[in-house]
Amino acid sequence: MNQKFCQSCGMPLNTAADFGTNKDNSVNEDYCTYCFKEGSFAQDVTMDEMIDHCLNYLDEFNKDSDKVYSKEEARATMKEYFPNLKRWKTA
Repeated sequence: MNQKFCQSCGMPLNTAADFGTNKDNSVNEDYCTYCFKEGSFAQDVTMDEMIDHCLNYLDEFNKDSDKVYSKEEARATMKEYFPNLKRWKTA
């Protein structure tokens, strides 16, 4: 099975509880429970605002990572990665 990631914030989607919900309460396989609830995005934010929000969880990310990122390294990495996510992709 391929690892799935939230297409808004990049969070790994590992368990059923991690997935967001559609309007009919079915599982949304693209977004996490924090980003997508009942068929809508939970926050009306720009990509840069989402990156700033995700940086609040850097310490938690670093403790489970092989590489420890500084805030600047993490921001630069997310600025490269996020434009590839479904929510932030431009046509």
